[in-house]
Amino acid sequence: MILVESDAGEEWDSRTDWPALALRSVETAIRHSDRPQLIDSALSIEISVKFATDEEVRVLNAAYRGKDKPTNVLSFPMFEAELLDSLATADGGEVLLGDIVLAHGVCVSEAADKEVAVETHAAHLIVHGTLHLLGYDHLEDGEAEAMETTEKAALSAIGIADPYSVEEVQS
Repeated sequence: MILVESDAGEEWDSRTDWPALALRSVETAIRHSDRPQLIDSALSIEISVKFATDEEVRVLNAAYRGKDKPTNVLSFPMFEAELLDSLATADGGEVLLGDIVLAHGVCVSEAADKEVAVETHAAHLIVHGTLHLLGYDHLEDGEAEAMETTEKAALSAIGIADPYSVEEVQS
């Protein structure tokens, strides 16, 4: 069972059901990952999603990545990737898979640049962050391609177009 705990700061539009968006995005990412069996595990697997300010993310980014600036999303896995498969066969209990933190201002700015709703971009970032919690990465070309393919499949399942497609400009 997947549990998603979320917290949205005041700057995040209160008309949006951020907890529902977080749950849908996390579950969809897991279903399209190479670990879909986690969805039906007897173990309660928790992911925390924090809809934060740019300043909160800047502080975390500086402390954990040595980059003193906000970024769109940070993921903090609590498990090594090779241990994740054992979670699906656990008899019960509860485990925190990790934390995902989104920066409001960066998310809003990127959504505007991409000409998509903030909710759409936030869902994309949560899918991306969830895949990091599941051991995906994009540091090397092969890993990046696998992560992007999985990410695009998950996003498509929740009605979000490929965020990586580049439209050719015709003259």
